[in-house]
Amino acid sequence: MKKIQILGTGCPKCKKLAECAEQAAKEMAIEYELEKVTQIKDIMKFGVMTTPALVVDGKVKVTGNVPTVEQIKEMLK
Repeated sequence: MKKIQILGTGCPKCKKLAECAEQAAKEMAIEYELEKVTQIKDIMKFGVMTTPALVVDGKVKVTGNVPTVEQIKEMLK
């Protein structure tokens, strides 16, 4: 099972990233757990300074922008 975490305080880009990540995971038919990390102190633990950020299985994959669904699929492989 993949653990997908969306780091962000709830801004529109954070919500869009969560939607795209969920769509990518569903299209790939993988088992996943999606968690939204919204507390600044928790986001800082990942060393992320710009949001939104996408973390897959504990590894930061992208920060500061919203990748496409296709790009996220590559990150989930």
